[in-house]
Amino acid sequence: MATPSSSRDLPISLAIAVWTAIVALAAVYAMLIGFGGPRLVLALGVTAVLFGFELFLAVPRIQSALRTSVGARLGVLAPLVPLGLFLLYSVSIGNRTWFTVAGAAYVIAPALILSASTGKATGAWEDYLALVVLWLPVEFRWMYHLFPYPPPLTHTLTILLTLSTGVAAFVLLRRLDDVGYAIDWRSGYFAHFAILFIVFAAIAIPLGMKMHFITWAPSLGRLRAAPLTIIGILFFTAWPEEFLFRGLLQNLLSKTLKSSWLGLFAAAIIFGLSHILHAPFPNWKYVALACIAGVFYGLAWMRTRSLVPGVLIHALVDISWHVLFR
Repeated sequence: MATPSSSRDLPISLAIAVWTAIVALAAVYAMLIGFGGPRLVLALGVTAVLFGFELFLAVPRIQSALRTSVGARLGVLAPLVPLGLFLLYSVSIGNRTWFTVAGAAYVIAPALILSASTGKATGAWEDYLALVVLWLPVEFRWMYHLFPYPPPLTHTLTILLTLSTGVAAFVLLRRLDDVGYAIDWRSGYFAHFAILFIVFAAIAIPLGMKMHFITWAPSLGRLRAAPLTIIGILFFTAWPEEFLFRGLLQNLLSKTLKSSWLGLFAAAIIFGLSHILHAPFPNWKYVALACIAGVFYGLAWMRTRSLVPGVLIHALVDISWHVLFR
């Protein structure tokens, strides 16, 4: 375990600065491409609060204080935050009644399922059912219909609602141990990040090129867009996916199978198979490389019990792919 001197938690002031900068950037970008008016203000407001739910709950001091003050019994109220925000968005932009009901059910269902697992050991069938209910609607892109406006925020709002629902259900209500949903920096994180990324790159790049899955094609244009790409991948791809597949799935499987290694490989295979829908379907090349990536991301979580090193490896892999390969 890291000593206090070797641990650096994300300061609240820095979290606020990051949140403010990204929300402002989203607002400027939306207006530059022609969106505006009350509906945009509403959509951006909901996005900002959901992003705050993602980011500020990852601040160790805030998460600890909230878990202590809310208590196990009142944790059932946590899903009311994403539920209220979704209902506000859906009613205000004029969503169809069916979509509003479906979205509300989506947010409530994991919490209702997990409320029945109170007192049970981690890995109860309710844990897996809640995880499937959380994951499959996004995997099959059903959730994207819930956020039609503005189109540039459809993916972001979908991921933020899913992540907020998962955090409310598993971290605040279920109080699942060892998720690692905290942004900090501890002794050994850099070594895990650097070594695992280098070894993965040494395997995946030659294999991906041999399979004709990737080709070397660095782009100056994509490099210029790298700042936006980094933000998008880090907060709306790598962090949510590592929370789902490592903090939740690998965590549960390791306890159910009573083996960290079996949990690691099982979660990596499922992570790989989650990429099969990418064109051209069935995309077995993507599945194979994602399975290998899942092993390395899972090793980072298994060794540190934190999402941070795995998120950084995941983000750097995706960013490198975007900028340097096609």
